[in-house]
Amino acid sequence: MLAEQERREIEAELERYPRRDAASIDALRIVQRHRGWISDDSLREIAEFLQMSPDDLDSVATFYNLIYRRPVGRHVILLCNSVSCWIMGYAQLRQELHRRLGIGFGETTADGRFTLLPIVCLGACDHAPALMIDQDLHRDLSPDALDRVLEGYR
Repeated sequence: MLAEQERREIEAELERYPRRDAASIDALRIVQRHRGWISDDSLREIAEFLQMSPDDLDSVATFYNLIYRRPVGRHVILLCNSVSCWIMGYAQLRQELHRRLGIGFGETTADGRFTLLPIVCLGACDHAPALMIDQDLHRDLSPDALDRVLEGYR
C-alpha cells in the first residue's frame, strides 16, 4: 500500500498532467526516493493508483536506467562511460573502482554501502572522467582521487 506521503506527492504531480499514466515516471521516482528501489509490490501499487496495468508501468520502469528494480546500496555510483570519459581515463577509473569496492557493474558492496552502475553520459565531457554518487557530480577524476571521494559517503 502506498504510504500517505507517497500518495500526496504523486497527487501533486498528477495536477501537471492531462492523464494519470502521464505521471508514471514521477510516481516511480517518488516511491523510489522513499523506499530506495521499486519492488514488484511497489510497482503494482503505483500502477493501481495511476489506473494503469502493471505491465505497462513495468515497461516504463525498465526503460529508464535510473529506476532501480532491484535493491541498491545506500549510495549509487554512476560511472560515466561516454567517449570523452573513455579518452580521459575511464578504463583506469573503472578498474580502480572494481578493485577498491570489490564489485562489478550492477553489484552492491557486501556492507550495502555502494552500488556501481554505468551511465552513458553525465554531461561533464569538459571535465572527464566523471562519476556521480547519489546527486553529487565528481569531475576531473583520477584513480588516486577515489579514496577521498568515496570517504565522503558513509
